[in-house]
Amino acid sequence: MERLWSPWRSQYIESFKTQDEAPGCVFCSALGASDDADVFLIHRGVHSFIVMNLYPYNAGHLLVLPNKHAARIDSLTPDEKTELMDMIALGAAIVEKGLACHGYNVGANFGRVAGAGITEHLHMHIVPRWNGDTNFMTVFHDVRIISEEMKKTHAKLLEAKHAILG
Repeated sequence: MERLWSPWRSQYIESFKTQDEAPGCVFCSALGASDDADVFLIHRGVHSFIVMNLYPYNAGHLLVLPNKHAARIDSLTPDEKTELMDMIALGAAIVEKGLACHGYNVGANFGRVAGAGITEHLHMHIVPRWNGDTNFMTVFHDVRIISEEMKKTHAKLLEAKHAILG
């Protein structure tokens, strides 16, 4: 998928050079980051976390992941599964409040054939949606337009999280 304008991606793309030298899970790396803002992390729980997708389908596209490096839901404990669902609910509330979206999609892709880009660490997607958020660009050349810089979206989502959680 192509993006028309996304200068914030350059830093992330450059990070793959380092990852090639020291292979590892990009999600585990985000969880272990010393500065949440550097990796667009939104919230940390006991068993899971919420982070912005660095290759979003729409502005504010979130990923909800278990802290445990696991590819399958059935490898999570009952407490980990419960918190994962609670985090999905929190993420949905955050995008609704922070971005005033008209709705959202929640989903996951398990396995490469199902569309998963990263198969070794399960993750759930929360994609904010607005009336009219699709346009001719997707039809003509599989292009999405992200209308806001990620740092600005991140700030809105953090503000919404603080309003929700206190």
